[in-house]
Amino acid sequence: MQELDYQAIGRRIRVARQKQKITQETLAELCGLSTAHIGHIERGTRTPSLQTAYQIASALEVSMDYLVFDAASEPKQVLTAIGARLQGKSEAQVKAFLSTVKVLADKIDEL
Repeated sequence: MQELDYQAIGRRIRVARQKQKITQETLAELCGLSTAHIGHIERGTRTPSLQTAYQIASALEVSMDYLVFDAASEPKQVLTAIGARLQGKSEAQVKAFLSTVKVLADKIDEL
């Protein structure tokens, strides 16, 4: 059985929090936790309960899969995430995005 990597979970929480431009203090308030507790979770020095992980995921608008298993790295999940990001974008914006992806795909071996 595979052990959970709590430091990796903490890093994903930190990245998601920073993307949302939320401070540890604000996240703590949203989850009913102390700022110190959020800091410990982000460093991987404390193990969040299932309830706490769920509260954090909800506050950061990410899935539990992303926090715990980093499911966003699976191809199907990546495509779903891309589709969600493109919803509501104009046809011109989607075409520009697709053009960029095509260029990156052509150059991927050089990266």
